[in-house]
Amino acid sequence: MDTIASLFSFITWPVSWVIVQFHKLYGAIFGDDTGWAWGLSIVSLVVLIRICLIPLFVKQIKSTRNMQVLQPKMKAIQERYKSDKQRQSEEMMKLYKETGTNPLSSCLPILAQSPFFFALYHVLSSIASNKKIGVIDQSLLDSARQAHIFGAPLAAKFMDSEEKVQALGASLTDVRVVTAVMIVLMSASQFFTQRQLMTKNVDLTVKTPYMQQQKMLMYIFPVIFAVMGINFPVGVLVYWLTTNVWTMGQQMYVINQNPTPGSKAQDQYLGRLLKSVTAHGEVRGRTRRNTVKRIVAKGPDRNDIERKFITGLAKLGLVAQEDGTVIKGETSDTDAEGAAAQRRQQPKRQTKAQRQTGGTAAKGADSTESGSKTSLQKGKAPQDEKPKPAGKPASGSSRQAKSGQRKGPQRPKHPSKK
Repeated sequence: MDTIASLFSFITWPVSWVIVQFHKLYGAIFGDDTGWAWGLSIVSLVVLIRICLIPLFVKQIKSTRNMQVLQPKMKAIQERYKSDKQRQSEEMMKLYKETGTNPLSSCLPILAQSPFFFALYHVLSSIASNKKIGVIDQSLLDSARQAHIFGAPLAAKFMDSEEKVQALGASLTDVRVVTAVMIVLMSASQFFTQRQLMTKNVDLTVKTPYMQQQKMLMYIFPVIFAVMGINFPVGVLVYWLTTNVWTMGQQMYVINQNPTPGSKAQDQYLGRLLKSVTAHGEVRGRTRRNTVKRIVAKGPDRNDIERKFITGLAKLGLVAQEDGTVIKGETSDTDAEGAAAQRRQQPKRQTKAQRQTGGTAAKGADSTESGSKTSLQKGKAPQDEKPKPAGKPASGSSRQAKSGQRKGPQRPKHPSKK
């Protein structure tokens, strides 16, 4: 670790200068030799570095969004080349290159602050060895060696010997208890931060190598920091625990205000937005209006969560506009529900008896209707038909139609058939 830290010795001077400036501020409040003055100086160094890294964090968020947009294309490549893993990897890399997306962008903040981390480690190691470094002179060196955080010296490590710890004015038990607690907190905060990203801010409907990478980092990073933590001075543990807490809070804010499309966080966010619109009748806040604006611009490309939000607005009688606002719609809530129910309604299936009864009734109705029409037609006698003579009574055989002959008046036979 000392060899790696020496590679970043060029940045130890600015790191030591920043710590000394903050120590002057907090030393006037808590005392120059207190652990509060030196501990808060390290915390302030972390905050300053993370503020400077906000542009990289924004770039990381944009790259994550691009990865989410590419999820359907990545899934199509997986399905197309599922039997050829090498071709699948080549097509994935080609897609990343064409869209300018870097799947390792999530590591940018960690890589960017690594030089400051190792520089701080180099400074604290020099303090433990009673060596002047950067702008820290002998008086500041003696003050830093006397500073304790919960009974543990600022430059003490978990693996230090009892003689070295006693030289710093502390007991080995206090050092190991404090460092063990800080290592556990550091690893737990790292795991929780990555787990929060995986469970809330990732579209879980599509399985991609990016998701597998994030899942792997969720378990690997805490283990790495736990193993390396036993060789970190207390001041470095304070630095890393502070940066983990900052990352966790920063990520929580992004997830709540600008979640990834298709994620669980987006469902919760749009649910809160719908409740706000229900309570106030309008979209309040520029960020929320921009969210509605993006959803409207997607049109038919909206995901299920966004379509659910638009449907919720329709039930309230509201329609989202292109500028992110909402207005009263032409259809009411009842009409919208009635139309949706009418589209969903299916005809009921009849039993066999009902179908037979319905068919017989229909046939009977047709027979009745045709019979009534025939009787009406028969009731109208032709004008040129002569009445039968009254002297010849009709016999029973003549009144009844013979078998195979039609009832009523018969056509005259052809002269050839007489």
